[in-house]
Amino acid sequence: MGKAAIKESSNTTQVVRDRDADRVRSVVPAFPVEVLPPGRIEDIPRLGSRPRPVMRLLDIILSAGGLIVFSPVMLVLAIMVRLETPGPILFRQKRLGKNGELFTLVKFRSFYADAKQRFPELYAYKYGDEELKTLIFKSADDPRITPMGRWLRKTSLDELPNLWNVLKGDMALVGPRPEIPEMIPYYRGEMLKRFSVKPGLTSLAHCSGRANLTFLESISYDVDYVNKRSFALDIKILWRTALAVLKRDGAF
Repeated sequence: MGKAAIKESSNTTQVVRDRDADRVRSVVPAFPVEVLPPGRIEDIPRLGSRPRPVMRLLDIILSAGGLIVFSPVMLVLAIMVRLETPGPILFRQKRLGKNGELFTLVKFRSFYADAKQRFPELYAYKYGDEELKTLIFKSADDPRITPMGRWLRKTSLDELPNLWNVLKGDMALVGPRPEIPEMIPYYRGEMLKRFSVKPGLTSLAHCSGRANLTFLESISYDVDYVNKRSFALDIKILWRTALAVLKRDGAF
């Protein structure tokens, strides 16, 4: 996409993108995480956004169509996941939806079934303020990921079952990626705005660096999206996501 700069319309962040690698090179976040109290679900701002019937109709059409078109692929993937390592085919986890309401996210399992028992330290979710500034969740050498899971994540095929969440209305095609409840205390002040809309199958952050982004960089993109959300922006993000998936940039 070449050289680009994205500036937050309020005071959230300034993002400078690398001309060649097309990924985030430096970000100056303005979130004062050290001085704000831990976030709570009840602190999420209710924006009272207008209904989006056209986008919801597109969500239904594309998610239903995707489930039908990719059903043979999903069947093959389900067999491959089941045969590779012991455990369920689908991974189910409680995530935070719009206004902090919980829903069950479904995706193809990419971790070993006993990953939590084998690596409990990776599920502690305890971070200091300084650690938050450089925190990156996904890693190419995460020991919890199965060989099959590594390929699924690289191709983003593990997220195909998310289409069911979109069809049900728990998620939208575009919106901040659904967060786990354990991370809500680390969202403070304006950062909580990203929970004011439905989480998405893809997001502005997802097509602007994905796993290359730090925790705060991702939130900056999410808040920027909420501030500027429109039908045209959603279509642009869907197009950029398709390109990012094809390039597999930042997918671990």
